[in-house]
Order: sequence, then structure tokens, then C-alpha cells
Amino acid sequence: MSNGRLLGLGVGPGDPDLITLKAFKLLQKADVVAYPTGRTSGGNAHDAIAPHINGRQELVPLRYPATAGPVADSREYPALLRAFYDETAETLAARLEQGKDVAIICLGDPFFYGSYMYWHDRLSERFETIVVPGVSSVMAAPAALGLPLVHKNDAVTVLPGTLPEPVLEEKLRNTDVAVIMKLGRTLPKVVRVLEKLDLLDRSHYVERATMPGQRILRPDEVDPKKTDYFSIIIVPCNLKG
Repeated sequence: MSNGRLLGLGVGPGDPDLITLKAFKLLQKADVVAYPTGRTSGGNAHDAIAPHINGRQELVPLRYPATAGPVADSREYPALLRAFYDETAETLAARLEQGKDVAIICLGDPFFYGSYMYWHDRLSERFETIVVPGVSSVMAAPAALGLPLVHKNDAVTVLPGTLPEPVLEEKLRNTDVAVIMKLGRTLPKVVRVLEKLDLLDRSHYVERATMPGQRILRPDEVDPKKTDYFSIIIVPCNLKG
């Protein structure tokens, strides 16, 4: 019996209608559907595909050891994560060795800050693999805003908010357009830098783009203690410039 295929499916930013036709077809044919989630919730990845699963598939939640709080902040967390990816990769490998196609669901795009890449790294050399790109929040947020992200010769830089403040400031100084991800506790730092560079009035905080509960605010209007994991700051092109 031949092995099954590993399917890394980007399913878009959260709206179930934004899955691509290719990802939809592979999802419906997969024998096993695995999706990352927290310890207790079903997860946004599951919600994005719920209308599309056929009811005959084995669903495998990939439950992170923690997503926030003291455990996620501890020095031991990187080792816990590696162990989590190692263990869950072997769980999926067992299905693949049985000849089953295994789809791993990834919100956004699998290779753009996507968690799928960690399973890909552990499994893709052992099994036939298909990766399907997905609509990223980088595309979804400007659409939600109704604003173009870049035009003409603009350069766009995607930045993690986790960068040290001086590095973040330097990179924002040297780009026309910016997308800032990985917010949460980094939001106050990001707001300080945007204010210092006189970019705050041009910036938009988009939370849960395309999902239920989508919010659009100025970055300095957001309570840092309530920053959603699925949030992004867009500093779009200045069409008036």
C-alpha cells in the first residue's frame, strides 16, 4: 500500500467563502483533516472549513500546549512547542503511512507566518506533499478598509511587532507602505513608533478581518490588554502624496 499525501491547505483569513477552489477540492477528498487549535476551543481554522467538510472524514485537532499566559511566556515554551510539533507530526505520519491523504488546515497562507510550515518541515521529505496558497490577512485587511495597499512604485514591508523598538523604527522609516503583524502585547510599542514617525493618522488596526466580530480602529484606540491574536496594522500608500 502506498503512502497518502500531505496536503497543506491555505484556507484564507477566516471567511469560509475565501477558500480557493483548489483547496476546497482537496479538502473534500482528504481522508483526514487536521487543524491547529487551542486547548479548549474549536479554533478559527475549524470554523473556516466547517461548511466544507463532508462528514465522512476523520477530524484531528492539533491542540497547542498553550497560546497565551505564563506557559507561553516561559523559557521552556520553545521546547514545549518543538515537542508538540514532533508528537503531532508522528500522529499524522501514522495516517499517511496507512495510505490516507492528510490535509493540514492553515488560516491565511501556509508559508506566510503559517503554522503549517512546522509540520511541513517534519513530514514533506517523507511523503508526497501538495501546498495550496491562501488569501492572507495582508490582502484581506486592505479590502476590509476599502483602501489600496500599494500603488505605482511603492515598496511594502511586512514587519513583526515583536522586533526591538529601534529596529522597528528604522524599518518603518525606510519603506513607503507597512504591514505590522504579531501584535498583542507589542501594540503599545508599535503605537509609540508610529506616533514618533508621524504615521499614526495614516495607520489602521484591523482585527479579525473577514471573520465575525471584525473591527477597524485607529491603533491608539485599541486596549492593549484586549488585542486579538488575529489583528494587523496597515500603513497604506499615501495617494495624496
